[in-house]
Amino acid sequence: MPPYADVSAAIRAALLQRDPRAKVMATRNVARDWRLGRLPLGFSATMPDEPGRPPRPELLSPGQMPKRGKAGSERGRIALWHALGHIEFVAIDLALDMAGRFGTALPPESAEEFVSDFLAVAADEAIHFALIDRHLRRLGSFYGALPAHAGLWSAARETSHDVLARLAVVPMVLEARGLDVTPGTLARVRGAGDQRGAAILQRILDDEIRHVRFGAKHFTVLVERTGEDPAELWKSLVARHFRGMLKPPFNDSARLAAGLSRDFYAGVVCEKTHGITHARETAGGSDHLQTLRT
Repeated sequence: MPPYADVSAAIRAALLQRDPRAKVMATRNVARDWRLGRLPLGFSATMPDEPGRPPRPELLSPGQMPKRGKAGSERGRIALWHALGHIEFVAIDLALDMAGRFGTALPPESAEEFVSDFLAVAADEAIHFALIDRHLRRLGSFYGALPAHAGLWSAARETSHDVLARLAVVPMVLEARGLDVTPGTLARVRGAGDQRGAAILQRILDDEIRHVRFGAKHFTVLVERTGEDPAELWKSLVARHFRGMLKPPFNDSARLAAGLSRDFYAGVVCEKTHGITHARETAGGSDHLQTLRT
């Protein structure tokens, strides 16, 4: 008898794991068991509002975060890898929550592919975190040794009601931003002679292209069912639900490889203020879940 009634119950259990290593293992097990057909498609379990978190790192608001230290210094290197590790740790939960929360919102013929894609993303993020945690230990530190940004889960809270909003903000803004900034970080790490770290970042960059592609694919397919224009709806959802800024320069080639043409993000950035210029009042307030179920 399988330990979980269906895939949603296994996802919930992984989300609630507090210990980082246990969460990594639980996530990889869910993805493997789903891939091997050991977990039935079903959504009996509800996803938690907040995932399990370890006692450390201490989570701080952006204004409270300490400076990383001089670039190239030991302190600066450790702070960089700790920040990257925290991003990947939260990304595990974001991908798990995507599969477990929104699979039920989709028609059965779409739900299986949706769950498969985002459990694959979650497994990738778990590997990324494990690689970074191991690298931190080689540098004489560990995940939890420094404070971390408290705001990364806020995108999940903001979009918990709407699969299209979640797809628009998480893979198509937050992960797409990784496509823009990771090459520069990779070049600096490689230039500092950290070849092991460079290999980790190259893997993350390669995987992120696929992650953004999954998000763009499902967003486009679901929006086309509503009869709306995907690029225009994406702009309105970002204006409504994303609290940050879309800042150039963009990695156009990587974004295009991920299915994000400039039709999506051209015109939403103000070069002077780097703010979103699309009017928030055009975003509308409708919940797309009911529309997509029918």
